[in-house]
Amino acid sequence: MSPLHTIRAPHILLPKSGTDMTRFAVIACDQFTSQIEYWNDLKTLIGNAPSTFHMIFPEAYLPVVDNVTYIKTINETIDSYLKTNVLEDIGECFILVERSTPYVKRRLGLVIAIDLEDYTFQKGLKTPIRATEATILDRIPPRLKIREHAPVEVPHTLILVDDPKKSIIEKLYDRRKEFPCVYDFELNQKGGHLRGYKITDTKPVIESFYHLLDGKPEGLLFAVGDGNHSLATAKTHWENIKAHLTPEQQKNHPARFALVEVINLYDEGIDFEAIHRVVFNVKADFIPGLQALLKGEHVGMMYSKKTGKIKQGMPKNGPMAYKIVQDYIDAYLKKNPESTVDYIHGAEHLVEIADKHENAVAIEMPALTKGDLFDYIAHDEVLPRKSFSMGHAVEKRYYLECKKII
Repeated sequence: MSPLHTIRAPHILLPKSGTDMTRFAVIACDQFTSQIEYWNDLKTLIGNAPSTFHMIFPEAYLPVVDNVTYIKTINETIDSYLKTNVLEDIGECFILVERSTPYVKRRLGLVIAIDLEDYTFQKGLKTPIRATEATILDRIPPRLKIREHAPVEVPHTLILVDDPKKSIIEKLYDRRKEFPCVYDFELNQKGGHLRGYKITDTKPVIESFYHLLDGKPEGLLFAVGDGNHSLATAKTHWENIKAHLTPEQQKNHPARFALVEVINLYDEGIDFEAIHRVVFNVKADFIPGLQALLKGEHVGMMYSKKTGKIKQGMPKNGPMAYKIVQDYIDAYLKKNPESTVDYIHGAEHLVEIADKHENAVAIEMPALTKGDLFDYIAHDEVLPRKSFSMGHAVEKRYYLECKKII
């Protein structure tokens, strides 16, 4: 498959002038899933102001609200934002993103559109854009129900490019004074600061990305760093639409192209943070069973109210550690359907969450290294789901840029 049409310059929608951007932009829907108070505080902060909060479905709310009604309200809100020009088309462009967080001074990204024909979340297909982690298929339907009736998408997907010479995004940042600044504001909930520059001369930028493939027979241009399930949903939605279109209609259908932010794997503002596990309603056999499988030099931690903190060896090979732990949890849940698992960003919350439940076990996982990621994916491997996070929870992408998909 040729990657020469993988990247598109999209028509980007941004909030109209005068919008309170601090209340408009909110963090990715799959963060703070076990901390509903985060979302309740955010809801209070935003009120009825125009906000992406009203355009997305926080996963923390999935078990506590009527999903059909909530999704209907989301789609009605998006329609209203378009009719009242809350969202305005700023033209065909890329957006150069400069983000600071409580943990890093600067992280650079570039908002582009990618061709979903060149992306797969299935293992073994050598497409230019590939998933890094296994996809949980049952996480797609709730997201698909929102997307299939939504006129626009508002993404939180971050994809990685392997550019050790820092020849593209960083070079654009050096020229940032040449580009109009389209937003500059403080993010809510201690998310840091966000600044964006509009780039209209997109053709040379696209060509620069394709030059990165020179001498790389595996043809891997982008690896999904965050938001894999959102991108998998976009792919599924496109396949559903595509089935009813002629080949000519398929070429430029807006649902074929997904909005994402590209970040250089070697950007100094990103670190791979481990994603930890908390398994709820387990029996006394859970910890001994897992301990029997885990051997290694890396010392992690397991915790339950009954045992307290337990130092635990983990394999030095990060992907292997995740495979052993995730395979064990999957098998345990299959045998014990009353048990459930949640994936936690930030080790500081692990004990706190497990402490709220009588029979919960928290498992601290090791961080993965940047150097192994592209080689691992290029060789047709896929990490177990929820193996790494690009930064801490508050560093996740905030929803802002939108694109029409109908």
